[in-house]
Parts: sequence; C-alpha cells; structure tokens
Amino acid sequence: MSYLLVHEDREYLLAAGERLETDLGILEVPDDVEPGQTVQTHLGTTFVVRELRGPDLFHHLERTGAPMMPRDVGLIVGHTGLCANDRVLDAGTGTGVLAAYLGRLGADVTTYERDPDFADIARENMELAGVAEHVSVTTGDVTDHLVQQERFDVLTLDTEDAASVVEHVPNLLVPGGYIAVYSPFVEQTRTVAETAREVGLTEIETLETIQRTMDFDERGSRPSTAGVGHTGYLTFARKP
Repeated sequence: MSYLLVHEDREYLLAAGERLETDLGILEVPDDVEPGQTVQTHLGTTFVVRELRGPDLFHHLERTGAPMMPRDVGLIVGHTGLCANDRVLDAGTGTGVLAAYLGRLGADVTTYERDPDFADIARENMELAGVAEHVSVTTGDVTDHLVQQERFDVLTLDTEDAASVVEHVPNLLVPGGYIAVYSPFVEQTRTVAETAREVGLTEIETLETIQRTMDFDERGSRPSTAGVGHTGYLTFARKP
C-alpha cells in the first residue's frame, strides 16, 4: 500500500519499505508504517504519513492525458446518487481518476480504454489507489462490446463517440439508472442530449462545469483571475 509523505509543501507518494533521496535527506519508509505517524530523513527532516484520499489521486496518479477534475467527479456522484455496490460501466478510462474515485466509494466499475498503453497505466493506477478489486480495466472500444454487457446502475462516458453509446442505453441500464456524459465541446453535448431524448431517456440535463477560487488579501476579496474556471460539460439522463 502507498502513502503520502508530507513536509510543508512537499508531497511524495511512497510504499512501505521504499527509499527516497531528496535535498531534505534520505527517507526510508518503515515496513510497518501507518497513517498519522511521522518519519524522518537522515538529516532530521520530519514527514507526516497520510492515507491516500480522492483529491490525492488526482494529483499523484500517473497521467495519460487531462484527468477528470474532482469537481466534475462530485457532480457525477451527486446527480446520479452513485453509491457502494452500484454497477458502473465507464468508457474512456484515461488516467482513471473517475474510475478510482468510484471504486473507493465501493462501486463495481467496468471501464474501457482503447489505447493499450493507457490501459496498462490505468491498471497500475488502480493498484496504487487500492481499488483493483473494484475496478476492472478492459482494453478495447466499449462500442464493440455493448451487446455482451449486463445491465448497470450508472453509465459514465468520456469519449468522442458518446452519442453512439447513448443509443444503447435502454439495454444497458436498469430501470431508474443514470447516464453521465462528459464532453469538452458543446457540439458533442448537444448530440448526446438529442440522442438521449430520441431513445426515450428522461430527466435530461446539461451543466457547464465552472468553479472559481476566491482570493483574499489586504485590498479585499474577489474571484481569482488565475487558473481555468471552465472544464467542460456534463449531460445527465435517466432511464424511466
């Protein structure tokens, strides 16, 4: 199991028994290390041991592209009511941040990634996140396997051809199940929403995900002018 070793603004992801050499000294992680303990480098620099949580996965999993932001994951969980023991079909694994988050909630996730190299990295990330027993990473295009699927409680998509999967939603979801589609462009979002309507889904809703950080200083308080407030669009729909 891996842990975060934290000293001020420094964070290192290490497993028990690993060794790290930095300008702060050589750090050897004990085999019996536990969260909440402190460990020291040979120069006496103290690091606090922390257990990984969702936001840490976003910052420390190996990336194969732009991972889904935590705020987008939160919207998906909140709007679908996703919970432990739900069966989730996910397409467009990428780094695997969404799949890892959902696996940590106790959902059973089957996720598809077209790129074999990305899929291998995603599997390693699931091991790192401690969710390999909940998340199955399959190499391939989900559209080639739709007729073989069981029915799921939630379907999550982050692919360019999401609309072609939405066409099959009535046969993929249990009654009352939800679909959540992430799209970086509004054109894809419109196609997804129109397809959802055509196949008889209900409660169709599209949200632009925007969030601004607040700055507080001696001059006053205002939204930050730095960073990207917009990430993309999320479309939700439900099977009657």
